[in-house]
Amino acid sequence: MNRTRVRLEDRGLVECPRWHDGELWFADWTSGEILALSEHGTVRVATTAKAPPLSFDFGPQGDMYVIASGASHLLRFDGSGLEEFAELGANGWNEIVIDPQGRIYVNGPAILLIHPDGTVETQAEGFQFPNGMALSADGRTLVCAESWAKRLTSFDVAADGRLSHRRVWADLPGWPDGICFDAEGAIWYADVPNACCCRVREGGALLDDVKLDRGAFACMLGGPDRTTLYITAARWFGMDKMDQMGGTGQLLSVEVETAGAGWPHG
Repeated sequence: MNRTRVRLEDRGLVECPRWHDGELWFADWTSGEILALSEHGTVRVATTAKAPPLSFDFGPQGDMYVIASGASHLLRFDGSGLEEFAELGANGWNEIVIDPQGRIYVNGPAILLIHPDGTVETQAEGFQFPNGMALSADGRTLVCAESWAKRLTSFDVAADGRLSHRRVWADLPGWPDGICFDAEGAIWYADVPNACCCRVREGGALLDDVKLDRGAFACMLGGPDRTTLYITAARWFGMDKMDQMGGTGQLLSVEVETAGAGWPHG
């Protein structure tokens, strides 16, 4: 039996699912929008960006911070539009996750730590296409998916938010994209080429998988009990054919036994 339920379809390249205030938020890179899907299936546009909104997350006060394609600044949504919040010093930034103290981690050419006052510090460099990031439930471990290296890389998180003790959390058979932690300390990762989402423990042992008919770009545990695995998926034809993805994007959901934990979590 197919475990997945289609919650929304006919979108473009959909990414970055976030469960926030009883809704599933996500970015549609094709339309340049950040949208929210209610449990009743109603979709609303939260904001639009001049460039595709690659990733976003919510701070402890509910503020939304956004990474846009080609941007050299972290953007903040002020309720009506996007404004510059912090200078990142380059472009090519990708994923964002925010901890309970409002400290922001952004990856791309490096992993940056952005303090609540906007101060930026470089924490680590030398990644093979850093992608999804997640913080463990105790806030002491940050995991980053290195897609081209086919691994999850982790760091210890100090009390001040700085990272140390870089190590391989798991070598994988696939190419991890978006990731999220659950309450047992396992990680779900989305895999575009293999069209699946997989749940693994530290070390790489496979615990569960969900097979799809198109590439899985990201996943997030949400819902009232955080036991619904939401997946953003679309047909992938290559970087030079992204214009062909229009209409192939879907939001899917799967009920799982172990609830989500850690961050991102709105």
